[in-house]
Amino acid sequence: MVTQSPFSFLDGVFERIAQGPQPPQWLVQEAQQRLVLLINHVLMQERVATERLVPRSGRVVRVQWRQFFVALQVTPAGLFDLAAPSATPDLHFEVTETSPLGLAQSALRGERPPVRIDGAVDFASDLQWLADNLRWDIEDDMARVIGDVPAHTLASVARSAAQALRGFVRSGSARGANAVAPWSGTGPLP
Repeated sequence: MVTQSPFSFLDGVFERIAQGPQPPQWLVQEAQQRLVLLINHVLMQERVATERLVPRSGRVVRVQWRQFFVALQVTPAGLFDLAAPSATPDLHFEVTETSPLGLAQSALRGERPPVRIDGAVDFASDLQWLADNLRWDIEDDMARVIGDVPAHTLASVARSAAQALRGFVRSGSARGANAVAPWSGTGPLP
């Protein structure tokens, strides 16, 4: 028997939001620029990552989830920039999980979402290497702004909260898998 999550109503809410008014193009471009800045910040922390991308200069990857997408082009410095709207992607990543709640649950379990990949295999392998080997050291970045001790404290609290949330998601999944069939109206209650 298939059971529903107590949060399944959120999928409907997200659907209505996604089908509602779309954000203005300038807001989408600003959000994409901020994403590029974050990606480049993480890339610049590891010289080997930028060196790995330098030979791929000029290549374009398009990452898409539902109707949302961003097209990134590798720069000669081994970083990313937004690709021109007319640029033809060498590689296309499409996240096939359509439910925002499903994506969040996968992320909390530490799993990658299902992705369909089309295009240049060598470029895809370099991006896979980046995904496997790069991590954002947010604690270090926070320490530069608020100091070492507060940054360590905040990071510890965040790790504890994330671990508790993962435990909650796992236990909810286990309960759903072991759920009993609903009472059919005949015979004793289960």
